[in-house]
Amino acid sequence: MTGPGSGRVELLPVEGVPEVRPGDDLADLLVGAAGDGISEGDVLVVTHKVVSKAEGRILDLREVEPSPFAKSFATEHGKDPRQIEVVLRESRRVVRMDRGIIISETHHGFVCANAGVDASNVPGDRVCLLPLDPDASAARIRDSLRTRLGLDLAVVVSDSFGRAWRTGITNVALGVAGMEPLDDYRGELDPHGYPLTASVLATADELASASELVAGKTSGVPAVIIRNYPYQRGPGTGQQLLMEPGRDLFR
Repeated sequence: MTGPGSGRVELLPVEGVPEVRPGDDLADLLVGAAGDGISEGDVLVVTHKVVSKAEGRILDLREVEPSPFAKSFATEHGKDPRQIEVVLRESRRVVRMDRGIIISETHHGFVCANAGVDASNVPGDRVCLLPLDPDASAARIRDSLRTRLGLDLAVVVSDSFGRAWRTGITNVALGVAGMEPLDDYRGELDPHGYPLTASVLATADELASASELVAGKTSGVPAVIIRNYPYQRGPGTGQQLLMEPGRDLFR
């Protein structure tokens, strides 16, 4: 791959990370698997699933008592009422419920299917929730890696989201640390000399999406090193990627 003015961009999967459990030192596990494979200026994209596991954001459905509303919706659409209850608890606002699908706004402000509640890659009768604060999670991983390795790098915590205008899912950035998540080209000129008036590139989302090309959904690779991408270093956050309610035509 090639980035803007960067030459070749490399995507390197971090393989060999053991099953992550609550309380594990995720940065330590990533360093152990990557060895000396992490370098100065890299972007480390980490899937939210292992972040959530390490932070104990795993919920046993056997401990969930569904509400009458959750039971009614689940019965109508052939769903697990306990999981529906968890989705409702993780939602700040339900955007739409139709055909057994819940689109909601999470307490973080993400608008996504099922409030990010996921039963895939979680053993037993349990579900995985999103990290409580993905930006703080990314910052903790970055700080720990800097302490261990003495390197300055960026960290992105990713998850797979659907898109309002397109079919299929793609990875997006939930949490960001060490980089600006957006590149603003407004005011610059295109190759034909016309001014750019609306071009703001979601750089962190694009890096998250690119990482999925080598991580895959079923390969058990929880992190990807992206090398030689000329990102803008800074105190950016994933929250900056959320569209303001007044500009969101889907609210």
